[in-house]
Amino acid sequence: MGLDVSSGPFCYYLSGIMDKITLQRTASSHADFQLLIHELDADLRQRNGDIMDIYDQHNKLELLDTAVIIYLNDIPVCCGCFKSYDEEAVEVKRVFVREQARGKGISKLLMQELEHWAVELGFRKTVLETGSQQQEALGLYQRLGYKRIPSYPPYTDLPDSVCFEKELTISGQ
Repeated sequence: MGLDVSSGPFCYYLSGIMDKITLQRTASSHADFQLLIHELDADLRQRNGDIMDIYDQHNKLELLDTAVIIYLNDIPVCCGCFKSYDEEAVEVKRVFVREQARGKGISKLLMQELEHWAVELGFRKTVLETGSQQQEALGLYQRLGYKRIPSYPPYTDLPDSVCFEKELTISGQ
């Protein structure tokens, strides 16, 4: 998709949805991003229980300036971010969609925007980790062309981790 939102929020309407969808590139310190991350952590703890004590240490984010928030009718409903993994790859982190916004294609839009932004910054690949119990996430990543890979550090010894990667392409090539 590759929407240019570098100059601020970008607003448009998804086909078949009359709701206003707004994407905003921001930093992980943004209040709406933090609100959604708090909800993500609560959702993961409810789904996965005490195993989250192990994963929480890997989900802490230093200040990142590569976060995206998606608003549905001016209400924050979706977020994600990425950080540098190595010279050619980014790691996508903290992807979350509020329940009332699921099934509308918003997570696909988020992932496309994160990928586009990574390409703009010169990266060629994304990697990510999700839990084996996150069926929605597993399906999304596979539909978007992500390929399962062996678990990478720090997830190598965590049996519930499922890792993926995707080669990114530059539009027009």
